[in-house]
Amino acid sequence: MSAPAGLAAALPQYQVGPVIGSGGMGVVFSGVHRSLGRQVAIKQLPAAVAGDPDVNARFDREARVLAGLDHPHIVPVYDYVQTGTDNLLVMEKLDGGTVHDAFRGRGLTGEQSCAIALAALAGLHAAHTAGVLHLDVKPKNLLFTSAGVVKVADFGIAQVVSEGATLMTHAGEVLGTPAYIAPEQAMGNALSPAADLYATGTVLYELLCGDLPFDRTRGAVSMMRQRMFTDPRPLPRVPAPLSTVVMRSLARDPRHRYRDAEAFAVDLGAAATAVFGRGWLERAGIPVHLGPRVLGSIADQPGPDNPTAVTRPVRGTAAPEPTRAIRPADLRPAAEVLGRPGRSPLFPGLVAAVALLVMLALPFLAPETLAHPGTADTLAIDGKPAVTPVSLDLSRPFTVTGAPAPATLRFTLSAAGVDLDTVEVPVTPNPDGTFTATVEPRPLTRWLVGGAATGTLDTGTGEPQRFAVRPPQTPIASAMGGGSLLLALFALAYLESVMRTLRRGHRRPAAPVAALPLGAVLGLGVWLFVSTLGAREPSAGYATGAAVAGALGAAALVLATAWSARRRAS
Repeated sequence: MSAPAGLAAALPQYQVGPVIGSGGMGVVFSGVHRSLGRQVAIKQLPAAVAGDPDVNARFDREARVLAGLDHPHIVPVYDYVQTGTDNLLVMEKLDGGTVHDAFRGRGLTGEQSCAIALAALAGLHAAHTAGVLHLDVKPKNLLFTSAGVVKVADFGIAQVVSEGATLMTHAGEVLGTPAYIAPEQAMGNALSPAADLYATGTVLYELLCGDLPFDRTRGAVSMMRQRMFTDPRPLPRVPAPLSTVVMRSLARDPRHRYRDAEAFAVDLGAAATAVFGRGWLERAGIPVHLGPRVLGSIADQPGPDNPTAVTRPVRGTAAPEPTRAIRPADLRPAAEVLGRPGRSPLFPGLVAAVALLVMLALPFLAPETLAHPGTADTLAIDGKPAVTPVSLDLSRPFTVTGAPAPATLRFTLSAAGVDLDTVEVPVTPNPDGTFTATVEPRPLTRWLVGGAATGTLDTGTGEPQRFAVRPPQTPIASAMGGGSLLLALFALAYLESVMRTLRRGHRRPAAPVAALPLGAVLGLGVWLFVSTLGAREPSAGYATGAAVAGALGAAALVLATAWSARRRAS
C-alpha cells in the first residue's frame, strides 16, 4: 500500500514509502529524509481518532516530550507533524524485526527472554523518570536493531489516543491489543508506571512459557474481564526464582507490584543468574545497556552449579487477533462496556432447573385419553362402537355404521386441536334406517400420526362423536414420533450454540429473548415425543404448559450461563 497523497504533502522533506506495519494504534510507513538520506518510520495515528480536538492537544503535548527521550533502548522520535486530518510521528526505522516476529519464528531461549525484558525495563525506567508512560507494551512494540539491540517503540501513543484508557465498542471490538494491558488500565482508573510493569511482566510471562497468563480463547472482552477481576494463572514450567519475579509484576493491585522498572530489573537480573548461572546475559547474545544497580544484581548473585532451567527456545503458538476497523462514534472506555462482575447465576439457574423439570414431567402427567363431554356414541367402526380408545389402522379403509342416515360423513384426525387429516365421504342408506360409509384416510396420514390422536366422526345431524385413536403402526416411525424428536434435538443444539457463545465470553444481551422460542420448541418437541411413545392422546393444555415451561427454562438457563461466564471471567 502506497502512502496517501495527503501524507506526502504533510511531510515534504521526506520521501514517503509503503506501509511497513499497522495495528490498533495506527499505520506505519517507511520514509527517507531527502537531505540527510536517513531511513525513518512514519507513524500515522488511527483514523478512528483523527480530527478529535482533545487528541490533537494531547498529541502536541506528548510529542514534545517524546522527542526529548534519549536512551539506547527507546526508539527516538525525530519529528512530529499535525494537519487537519492527521497526527504524524517520524521515528528511527529499525530493520531487525520485532520480538513478536522472533518469538513466533525461531523462538527465544529463557536467557534471551530475560535479556529482552531487562532492555525494555531499562527504556521504561528512563521514560518514567521523564514522566512518560508507554501504556501499550507488547512484543510488537519491542523492536530489534540490525545489531540485535532491543528498543521500545510507540511511547506515549496510547496516552495520545485515549489518555491511557482502553477503548472498545459495545459489540466488544477493542482498539489496540488487550492481551497485555493492566487491570487499572482496562477499568479506566488512574495510571502509573505500574501499568507498564504489568504489561512487561505479561510479555515476559508469554516469552518464558509460550502462552498468556489468562485464557485467550474466549475473546477480547473476556480477556479484559479476567485481568480486571481475577488473578493470573501461575507461570508453568519456570523455576521458582524467575516465576516469583514475574508473578509479582502481575499483581492485580498496583501497590503489590514493583515500585519502579529498575526494582523489577534488579530482581529479574538476580533471578536469571540464580536460574541460568553466571554469564547468562552474554550467552543470550542480546546487547543490553544496564544501570549499576541492575548490573550489580546480576554479578553479585551466585549462580547454581547446574542451571535449573531448560534454555531451549520457546515459540509462541497463537497471535493476538488483529484490530478491526472501528468508527469513532462507537468507541467508549472499556470500563463503561465491561462493568463489574455479573450477578450470581444461582437464581436463574434454579428457575431453569424447576422449569425444565416441569417441562419433562408434564408429558408423563397427562392422561392417556381425554374426556370428550357432550359427544355422541351411536356410531361404530368396523362393527365395534367408536368409543375411547379405538385401534385404527390408518393405512387401510375402514367402515362406519350408525343411524340415522346423513347425506355425508366427515372424519377428522387431530392432535391437541391441530387437524392432521379430514375426509368427507358419501353414505349408503340401509332399508332399516341405518347407514354404511367407507372412510379411506389419506396415504400420508399413516406417516403423520403415531401413538395416539383424537378422532371425530360428524354426520351433521347431531353432536360429533369424538374418541381416542391408537394406530398400530410403530410410533417412532411417524412425524409425531420421529419428527418431534428431531425438532427437540434441533432446538437443543441451537440453544447449546447460544450458550457456548456466552461461555466463551461474548456478550449477547438479546440471548435470553432469543432463547424463548427455542425453549418453546424444545418443550413442544419433548411433550409430543413422550406423548407419542406413551400413546397418550395429545392435549392442547399440556402442550401449552410444556411450551411455556420450556421457554422459561431456556431463557433462565441462558441468563444463568451469561452471568456465570461473566463471573468466571471476572
